[in-house]
Amino acid sequence: MYRNVRNKSTIPALFAQTVALNPDKPALIYEATGEVWSFRDLQQRCHAVAHWARDQGWTEGDVVALLLESHPVVVALWLGLAMVGVEAAFINHNLRQHSLSHCVSVSGARAMVFGTEMTEAVSEVTDSLRPDMVLFRVGEQKDEETPSNIRAQSLDTLLSRSPTHPPSYKLRKEFHDRLFYIYTSGTTGMPKAAIVVHSRYFRIAAFGFHSFGLRPEDVIYTCLPLYHSAGTIMGVGQCLLFGVTVVIRRKFSASRFWDDCVKHSCTVIQYIGEICRYLLAQPVRPSEARHKVRVAVGNGLRSSVWEEFVQRFRIQRVGEFYGATECNCSLINIDGKVGSCGFNSRILPSFYPIRLVRVQRDSNALLRDSQGLCIPCQPGEPGMLVGRINDVDPLRRFDGYADRDSTSQKIAHNVFRMGDSAYVSGVEGKAGMAAIAHAGGQIDLDAFLSAVQKALPSYARPVFLRLMPSVDTTGTFKIQKTRLQNEGFKPQDTSDKIYFLNSGAGGYEAVTDELFRAIVEGEVSL
Repeated sequence: MYRNVRNKSTIPALFAQTVALNPDKPALIYEATGEVWSFRDLQQRCHAVAHWARDQGWTEGDVVALLLESHPVVVALWLGLAMVGVEAAFINHNLRQHSLSHCVSVSGARAMVFGTEMTEAVSEVTDSLRPDMVLFRVGEQKDEETPSNIRAQSLDTLLSRSPTHPPSYKLRKEFHDRLFYIYTSGTTGMPKAAIVVHSRYFRIAAFGFHSFGLRPEDVIYTCLPLYHSAGTIMGVGQCLLFGVTVVIRRKFSASRFWDDCVKHSCTVIQYIGEICRYLLAQPVRPSEARHKVRVAVGNGLRSSVWEEFVQRFRIQRVGEFYGATECNCSLINIDGKVGSCGFNSRILPSFYPIRLVRVQRDSNALLRDSQGLCIPCQPGEPGMLVGRINDVDPLRRFDGYADRDSTSQKIAHNVFRMGDSAYVSGVEGKAGMAAIAHAGGQIDLDAFLSAVQKALPSYARPVFLRLMPSVDTTGTFKIQKTRLQNEGFKPQDTSDKIYFLNSGAGGYEAVTDELFRAIVEGEVSL
């Protein structure tokens, strides 16, 4: 890290060093078509993007929104833009309508590149985009298939005419300058555009490579979306910085997972916790005994499935970690302790100053002692993770979000000692249940679901609905959620009607005692 600070390194410059070592080695493989890009191919495509960006008149600090499904072209786009200092904003391709237009506008993007598969989503927000927004599409599309309100240029055509030699431009950005934006999930509010600087990209990718024993000859299989840091930094970063080959799958498939790994001789896989559970739920197939995977890297692997996952699929090492894209308090489990996402050093606490602190249960507000400082948790006690901010230390800096108000909301003061500042990790999570004040009469659950599907990405749609005569509030009219959280979705605990979103049946159905048992025992998938 410090060497790159001294050398004023950037990710494009470090990638150029990787290409020089491995020009003809496969860099990216697109699983859907078998298309293979060597490191030289990837670099030339990046150069074409860089020339195109300069031809558009964009300068360092300008932003271009990317709205595409996972494909190697996503890598060429953001990395090529970065070569001339233009910053990509990775838009979650599941977003629609207001959430989508919000993410594009908050980035300040001057242009948007979208895949043809996103045409309908773009047409829904075109009128809400800034008037001078320039649109480019990737992929084949017939003119009669393009909605009349979309005027987009074919980026494929433009790039085919673009030079593939390095642009004659000297990048002014350095190691701590902005690289791109990645958004928070937006399950508890609108997504926030987290700033990722070059040093943060390097830090996340390098910590994964060195901590989990990865090797340049490895082949990584990733089915995680490239609009998020797990796929684009922890996954693709191994390719760009360390010469690892990455196999990109457009979308996760439990039934094809191990077949893909065998087909491409993958040695490392990326996961999030639910992926492991889905794989365990699959019937045994020959490919799970023939793969060469030795390391699984990711987060959210619950202790209840950890050992079964490792034993059934013969995984030698699990690289479990914790860390939001923007946080300065990442954790890492370097010794494979089952169920742990990492540790807090008791030997060198000042080297990496992070801490779990006590919070009020209902509001998650930080609790203070008589001196006004935060109160450390005792072993085994749940709390909020905080990390002391040091702007001159690449490991402890907090770069925040595109929106200053969002940045200030994540910073607490007088945490470890008086006068300091710390990043507060928060409690963003899944929108598990929506409690609705419903006075009586019938409610059209199909119409409700249809409206929710149009307005919210799949992960933000409530899995459970609870219809209540009224919603509990405090004396200051704040909604009291604790009782509802404690009661969960057990039908015996309430006279309120509770419904479950059965994705297989495509609708909400009443939670009965039998359905409750089936969900709890894992017979019914959430």
